[in-house]
Amino acid sequence: MRPPQVSLPLGIVIRKMPGVTRWARWSWKAVGILPGAGPADWHEMRRDGDAVEYHAATVQLELYASDTEAYLTGLSARVPSIGVVMRDATDPDAAEDVEVVLATASPYETQDYLDSGEEIVELVPMPEGLVALIRDFVDAHHEDEVFVKRRRDKKRIDAQEDGVGDARIPQLTDVYRSPGSQKRRVLH
Repeated sequence: MRPPQVSLPLGIVIRKMPGVTRWARWSWKAVGILPGAGPADWHEMRRDGDAVEYHAATVQLELYASDTEAYLTGLSARVPSIGVVMRDATDPDAAEDVEVVLATASPYETQDYLDSGEEIVELVPMPEGLVALIRDFVDAHHEDEVFVKRRRDKKRIDAQEDGVGDARIPQLTDVYRSPGSQKRRVLH
């Protein structure tokens, strides 16, 4: 595992609301992030009827110099966002039904978690200060990759390859020969 270049604690705000179907008792949605937040374990922040917002956890946002292309892609989005990854709680004694796994500024990593289908992934808009921090990090560490065009080999692809195959197979029953060319050989 490579060491991060920059690590910043991010508090994750999650809203718990009653589910809209009989199969889901609760609905969980990441609705905010708190850059530089201290440790938290499902600290209730706001209650509005059945909807409750918690400072669920504080995770480390890690930025790597090798991922600057991904960060540029994320910053160029209409709304730059942090991907918050959650999954069902594995501990039966947990305070709530979900646990926060990580937060990432890389849209590529976020897409990888979305593709698995095992986790709950939410995009939370970045505050302006966090956008500036990531942009400064990219400016300091990004190196454009030089495009190198691959040269073609000199092999001729238009040559006819009649009779190519295993030498042990008789030529009339060669599996690589087209039926049309076999017919011509039989008639002559």
